[in-house]
Amino acid sequence: MGYGLHMQLGDIGNAGAAAEGKPLDGVRILALEQMQALPYATQLLARLGADVIKVEHPTGGDLARGSLPAMVQPDGGKAGATFLRNNLNKRSITVDLKNPLGRALILQLAPKFDIVAENFKGGALTRMGLGYDDVRAVHPGVVYLSVSGFGNTVESPYGSWPAYAAVAEAMSGVYEWKRQPDQPPLVSPVGALGDIGTALFGVIGVLAALRHRDNTGLGQYVDISMFDAMVSFADVVVNWWSMGERPEPGAGLKMIMDGFLASDGWFIVQCGREHEFEKFVTVIGAPELATDPRFATRQGWRTNIDVIRQAVLVWAADKTSIQACHALSSAGVAAGPVLGAQQLMDDPHLDARNMLVRMPRTDGVADPVVVPGNPVKMTGMADGPDTMPPMLGQHTDSVLTTELGMSADDIAQLRSAGVIR
Repeated sequence: MGYGLHMQLGDIGNAGAAAEGKPLDGVRILALEQMQALPYATQLLARLGADVIKVEHPTGGDLARGSLPAMVQPDGGKAGATFLRNNLNKRSITVDLKNPLGRALILQLAPKFDIVAENFKGGALTRMGLGYDDVRAVHPGVVYLSVSGFGNTVESPYGSWPAYAAVAEAMSGVYEWKRQPDQPPLVSPVGALGDIGTALFGVIGVLAALRHRDNTGLGQYVDISMFDAMVSFADVVVNWWSMGERPEPGAGLKMIMDGFLASDGWFIVQCGREHEFEKFVTVIGAPELATDPRFATRQGWRTNIDVIRQAVLVWAADKTSIQACHALSSAGVAAGPVLGAQQLMDDPHLDARNMLVRMPRTDGVADPVVVPGNPVKMTGMADGPDTMPPMLGQHTDSVLTTELGMSADDIAQLRSAGVIR
C-alpha cells in the first residue's frame, strides 16, 4: 500500500453509511496554513468530506513539521507531532508566496476552490497581495477564512503581536480565574485550547458562509480572532464578574469543583446545587453534613472544603477512581476520573467511538503514532478512514497539472525559479 492518500488509517465507524458519502463531498479548500489553529479546522472539514489542498513554503514547509517529537517520512523529511495530528486527509503543494510568480499561481488556483483559508499574522496576506480583496477580485464567490491572533477586519492594539494558543488563553482571563495565591499562572493547562477552540469557530463560520453563498450566490470574509474565541470559551470570567462574583485567586467558586484522591489516582466532582450536595455527602458516608450549619450555604461548602475532602478520602480509600465515579454518578452526582495517557489508550469508550487513530510509523519505529479521531459522529456519514499526512509538496505536480493544465515544462520552469519544490 502506498504512502499518502493511498494509506488508510483505522477502522471505518458506521460503515453502513459509507455509500451515502460525506456531507462536504465536492467542497474544495485551498489552505495557506501552518501550525494548528487553521490546520485543525481544515482537517475537520476534510473528515467531513472536503477536498483540502495545503499550500506550504518550498523550504521547510509548514512550521509544524519542525515540532518535536517527530517522525521521518518516506522522502526523508521530518514530520513533527503537531503536523501529524492536524494534517490527515490532505494533499500538499509547495508555493513561495513571496515570489510574484507564486502569488500569481495562487490567484490562478483560487477560482477552482470554494474556500481560501489562511492563518498568517494579521494583515500579512494582504501585504503579499493575497488578502480577501485580492482573491475576491479573481473569485467573487469565494468564502475567505482568516484565523489570526487578533483578527483582520478591525484594528486591534495587539494586531502586530505574534499569537500562539497560550497567548490568547492567557488574555482571555481563564488563567487568572484558576491561579493559586502567590503562584504564577499554569500555562497551557489543557493543551492547545487556543488553537482547537479557535478552529471550531472557523469551521462554524465557513459552514455558515457556504450556506449563505448557496442562498445568495455571494461569498464573504470569515474573520476569526483567537483572542475573541478564547474570551468566548472563558465566558464565566466576565459574566460572573459583572454579576458580583469576584473571588480572589485560589478562593474558588461557590460550589464544589475539586479533585479528590482514590486508591489509584484522582477524580473530580462538580456539585453546584443543594440537592446534589445532599446526594454527594450521603454517598461518601457523611449524610450528617447535609444538615450541618457549616454547610447550609454554597459558600459554606467552599469555606469548609477540607472537611469534605477528608470524608471523601476515607470513603474512596478502597476504591479506584473509576469505581468512585460509578458510585457517585449512579446517585446523580457528576464525577469523572483524572485519566492519564495510558488509560486513554486503553479506554473502552474511546475504542467504541473510534476516537483513537493509529498511524503506522514510516521510520522503523514499531509503535504507531496515535492521534485523536473525528469527534463529529453522524448517522448518515461513515466515520473515517483517515489517510496519512502528506509529504512536503507531494502533490504539487499533480495539482498544477489537473487544476491549471500545466505541462511538465511549465512545472519545471516554476521549479527552477524556486517558486515550487
